[in-house]
Amino acid sequence: MNALRAHERGGAEGLRYEQAPDPVPGIGDALVQVHAASFTPTEMDWPSTWVDRAGKDRRPVIPGHEVSGVVTALGYGTTGVAIGDAVYGLTDWYRDGAAAEYLAVEARNLAPKPATLDHREAVAIPMAGLTAVQALFDHGRLAAGQTVLILGAGGGVGTFAVQLAHAAGARVVASGRAWARELVLGLGADAFIDADRDDVALSAREVSLVFDLVGGQAFARAWSSLRDDATAVSVVETPPVRRDGRGARGLFFVVEPNRAQLSELGRRLAARELRPVVGAVMPLTQGGAAFAAKRRGSSPGKIVLQVAADPQS
Repeated sequence: MNALRAHERGGAEGLRYEQAPDPVPGIGDALVQVHAASFTPTEMDWPSTWVDRAGKDRRPVIPGHEVSGVVTALGYGTTGVAIGDAVYGLTDWYRDGAAAEYLAVEARNLAPKPATLDHREAVAIPMAGLTAVQALFDHGRLAAGQTVLILGAGGGVGTFAVQLAHAAGARVVASGRAWARELVLGLGADAFIDADRDDVALSAREVSLVFDLVGGQAFARAWSSLRDDATAVSVVETPPVRRDGRGARGLFFVVEPNRAQLSELGRRLAARELRPVVGAVMPLTQGGAAFAAKRRGSSPGKIVLQVAADPQS
């Protein structure tokens, strides 16, 4: 099969489009013909990209942990999906990803693809949607009437978080680059903070929750301004502990695959209560350029890799 692979540790410049062995589904796995894939721009820096769960080097590696496609075979004992099912999901960090023509993935990490979406739209959901759900509600305990500040609101996760928080009855303050203003306001944000010009610390003083997708100085300023009864949830870095033991509750987390949550997101997408935001669609052959473009931070929503030959898939 054709795949995007990296033979040495490093960034997107090391990715090659080349032939790779066909994956073989193991116990509990489904073999998926990939129609579309997506990725997180920082995943080439993750330790799990380069080793398996036992710490063994597994190069060359295939990136991209978001998949939408069709089940073509099942491993021994696999339940929950059937051959011919259109599915989407989030794959294991320690296994090869979806930037390939075929993917062996644990069936428990897959859910039915929303029938109203094509594969290119569906693949923009698993990482973004699950991260937003788990950050806002599982960890952030966001409730109607509260105010949430989303740092990095214009990206894949941020655009989903804006929609979910708005739908939950929260007041949404979205922080991002100037190009994201109209996008996030159109998705339900109540206010926009220009990350390059406005004072994010001032906005953070009145919120119940900060959802951080950028880290660095922006998060540090917001974190230092939070009320003692507020919460900060980051997918980038662990909030520092204050020396006096007081201050907001802060935590770092890594999203986990969750079939039930993904199925519920699919239901809401099919009902058009939510919508994916796809900033660009690029062929798998240009995967390295897609990673580099997303790392520059100038593309809204998700960048999707088109894998199947049919442009309507």
